[in-house]
Amino acid sequence: MTSAGKAPVFGIAGWKNSGKTTLTERLVAAISSRGYRVATVKHAHHAFDIDQPGTDSHRHRAAGAVEVALVSSRRWALMHELRGAQEPTLDEILARLSPCDIVLVEGYKRAPHPKIELRRRATLKEERLADSDPGVVAIASDEPVAEARLPVFDLDDVEGIADFVLATCGLRKAADDLV
Repeated sequence: MTSAGKAPVFGIAGWKNSGKTTLTERLVAAISSRGYRVATVKHAHHAFDIDQPGTDSHRHRAAGAVEVALVSSRRWALMHELRGAQEPTLDEILARLSPCDIVLVEGYKRAPHPKIELRRRATLKEERLADSDPGVVAIASDEPVAEARLPVFDLDDVEGIADFVLATCGLRKAADDLV
């Protein structure tokens, strides 16, 4: 296990409604079930809030706190208000994560890390990312893909995609360590 800033990073990218969150969730389950500690980073494109008006933490932020930590015996969260500052880079976020074996990144489709492009017949109206992004190292689709220069997976082949992600990141399956 290494610090998240040094852990391999692999991305799940695609256009809206291509299934990024579903595949990310399924990959986290598949990879963590093999004994790896998985961290994730999700890029949100719109204003979002994980806190609700009326809660104590929301009141702290509304009063002007730059950071608010919520801590319990089951989990903790740190919210950071940018207050007009620039959005942090992916590298800055990775440096803040706890030690892990691999970081899966949902979104950040133009960042240089290796990633799998998701394509869904019903939502493929935009450009194909693999055509212009050398970071795309595979494609997952719900239909056959004509270009064969990259590995192509069925969107539901989660175990095959997990094997590919781990191999691409130089990690071995936990079961390999037992042999």
